[in-house]
Amino acid sequence: MKPRHHLYLDDDLTAQLEALAAKPGSSKSAIVADALRQYLARRGARDIDEALKIRLDRQSRQMDRLERDGQVLLESLALFIRYQITVTAPLPEPDKAARAVGQERFQKFIDQVGRQIAGRRRTLAGDEQGDPS
Repeated sequence: MKPRHHLYLDDDLTAQLEALAAKPGSSKSAIVADALRQYLARRGARDIDEALKIRLDRQSRQMDRLERDGQVLLESLALFIRYQITVTAPLPEPDKAARAVGQERFQKFIDQVGRQIAGRRRTLAGDEQGDPS
């Protein structure tokens, strides 16, 4: 046997419930039970949604910081390149020795960046590991 409950509903809600229950194959108890079941299910889903919302908000803030940091790095690199280009005189075309030295220095730079990234070391991290050699 199912437990019996006594509910008090306002006039408008009572009229709507009676209109729904007037349809063949439905009863007030079944309608109220279905509505209550759906309400309780949504309430549980709302708790999950709140937990996910907090987590997504945190991840969104982290992504915003990463984007900002990337923009700072790109702008710093662009300013450094602009500065370097303006203060360094171009090499004359026939000076092959100077170009070879420049190419060698660039290759050393690329190798150093590769070692830093592979070793998960960062020059700006403030540790002793990042000294360029």
